[in-house]
Amino acid sequence: MNATQSPLLSVEGLDVTFRRGGQVRAVRDVSFTLGRGECLAVVGESGSGKSVTARTLLGLTGAHATVAARRLDFDGVDLTALSEREWRAVRGRRIGLVLQDALVSLDPLRTVGAEIRETLHTHGLARGAEARERSLALLSDAGIPDPARRAAEYPHQLSGGLRQRALISSALSGAPELLVADEPTTALDVTVQAQILDLLGRLVGEGTALLLISHDLAVVARLADRVAVMYGGLVVEQGPARDVLKDPRHPYTRALLAAVPTFGSKGNALSVAAPARGEAAGPGGCPYAARCAAADARCRAELPVAAAADDGHLTLCWHPDAPLPPAAPAVRRPVATAGREPGAAAPGEPLLDVRGVSKRFRAPGGGSWTAVSEVSFRIAAGETLGLVGESGSGKTTTARIVLGLVEPDEGSVRFEGEPWSGLPERERRARRPRLQVVHQDPLGSFDPRHSVRGIVAEAVGRAGVPRGRVRSARVTELLGQVGLSARVQERRPSELSGGQRQRVAIARALATRPRLIVCDEPVSALDVSIQAQVLDLLAELQRELGVALLFISHDLGVVHHVSDRVIVMKDGRLVETGDVGQIFDSPAHPYTRELLAALPRPDRNQEGQGSRT
Repeated sequence: MNATQSPLLSVEGLDVTFRRGGQVRAVRDVSFTLGRGECLAVVGESGSGKSVTARTLLGLTGAHATVAARRLDFDGVDLTALSEREWRAVRGRRIGLVLQDALVSLDPLRTVGAEIRETLHTHGLARGAEARERSLALLSDAGIPDPARRAAEYPHQLSGGLRQRALISSALSGAPELLVADEPTTALDVTVQAQILDLLGRLVGEGTALLLISHDLAVVARLADRVAVMYGGLVVEQGPARDVLKDPRHPYTRALLAAVPTFGSKGNALSVAAPARGEAAGPGGCPYAARCAAADARCRAELPVAAAADDGHLTLCWHPDAPLPPAAPAVRRPVATAGREPGAAAPGEPLLDVRGVSKRFRAPGGGSWTAVSEVSFRIAAGETLGLVGESGSGKTTTARIVLGLVEPDEGSVRFEGEPWSGLPERERRARRPRLQVVHQDPLGSFDPRHSVRGIVAEAVGRAGVPRGRVRSARVTELLGQVGLSARVQERRPSELSGGQRQRVAIARALATRPRLIVCDEPVSALDVSIQAQVLDLLAELQRELGVALLFISHDLGVVHHVSDRVIVMKDGRLVETGDVGQIFDSPAHPYTRELLAALPRPDRNQEGQGSRT
C-alpha cells in the first residue's frame, strides 16, 4: 500500500465474544489495515482466532457472537452498523470469501456455471446470455480449461484443483475489492497449489486486496506483503512479511517457523515442548505464557502495550528475541529385519512386496481407465516409504491395493512373506490387525456416537484383549502412548481438536500392534504446530515399536522429513524411486523436478509483492 493512500480496510480494537455455555473471548483487541493491491496474511494454529476475525469482516460470526471494535471501516463504511439487508449488498459484491473445502462450499445440486451466475443475478450485474458469457470468462480467467464443459458440470465431477478454482471464480463474480481467502490451498497437491497461488497473486497485482488466512507459512512467504501472527485471540506479532518470516521476534512465531519441515530439519524434532514450569496466565496476561520458556511472573500478569517499531514490526512480548529451547534429535530406528516375530517376514525378505500391480476402473460413459499401471515397490521392517504425486496420480488406489480393499487386475502383493492379494477375505482376516491405516480426516472414519474410549476399545477388542479392567488399562496405555490424558476418554470425536482426533486415530491403529501403517495424508489438514507434534509422535512410535510406514502426502517437505525412501507417481505409473536424499537433491525425472520447483518454502520468496510473478 502506498504510504499516501488511505487503507481500504481499517480494523482497530476488534473484540469477538461468543455466548454459549459461558463467554469465550475468541478475538481480543485485534488491529490491522489492508490496502488495495496488498496481501495481509493472518497465521496461527487452530483456535487462535484467525478464522473468526475473517468471518467478522463478512458479518458471519453468527447469532451467539458479540462484535465490538473501536473502528471497523471498509472504504468509509462502518461494518459494525450494518443491518443484515445492508450486509447482503456488501457480501459477495464488495467483499468476497473463498473457503478451504470447495466441495462443501459449492452447492452440490447446481452446476458450476449456475453457481457463478447466481451472484451476477443477485447483485444485478448480468442476466441471461450476458451472465452465461461472463461466467465462462470468469472460469477461463481462473485457469480452468474448456470452461463451457466445466460450467455444465457439478462440483463432484471436478478435481480438487478445478473445484477450488471454480470457487474462486464464484467469489470473484461480484468483482469484490477485498477477497478473504480462508485456507484456500489446504489439502491441494503441490502443482495445483502453485496454480491457485499464481491466480491469487495475479488478482493482488491487479489491485484486489487479499486477506489470506493460512497455517502454511510457505504459502504465506510466497504471497504476503505483511503478516499478522495470532495466538489466543491476540495479534502477538505483525509486520512486513520478510521481517516476520526471516527475523521473528515473538517466541510463538519462532516456534511456528521451527515447526515447518524443511530440507534441513530431517533427523530433528519439530515441536517445541512446553517447559516443565509452565503456568497459565491470568486474565490480563499473555496466553502463550504456559508454553514459553522465557515466561516470568510479569508475562503471566499483564501484556505489554502494543507499539510498532520504526520498521512497522510490532511484537506483543516482554521478552522479544528470547531463544527457543533446542529441538531434541529424533532418533531413527535402523531399518532392519533381525529378530523375526511370529508371522513376520524372514530375515532379508521385505515386510511388504508390491510387484507389478495394475488396476482399471469402468468409465462413466463406457470403456475403462487405468488408475495404476505396473507399480512395484518394497518396504522393509521399521522403514518409512514416502509416496508422492499430484491428484489423480494413483496414490490412493495404490494404498487401497496395499490394504487389501481393492484387488489388482495384474500383479501381486505379499505381506510378511506371504501372499496378501488375491485371497478370499476370510483368509486375510486373521492377519489384518498387523496392517493398519490412518486417514486424512479421522472425524469421517470415527463413529460419532462413540466416545474416545469406545473407539479405541473396539480396536483393542479386535486384538483379542478381554473386556473389563484389562481392556480399559490397554485403552489408557494407548492414549498415553500418543500423548493424550485419560480425561479425553469420555469425549466424542466432535469435541476434540484436529490434532487430538489424529492422535486418537493413531492410538486406534496401534491397538492391534501392527507391523505396517498406511498413513494417507495424515497431517495435511492440521496447522503447522499440531502437524509438528503428530510427525514427532510418529517418529517416536516408530523408534519404540519398529512399525513400518507407507506415508502418502502431497507435502514434499513433510515427505522429506519423515521418509527413508521415496516413490513418485504420475498418471498411475511409478516414474522415480530412490533414497530420500537422492530424490530431493538430484531428481532424475522431469516430473519430479517439476514437483520440487512448485514447492513453496518459507525460506523463499519473502520479498512480498515481488514474489508474485
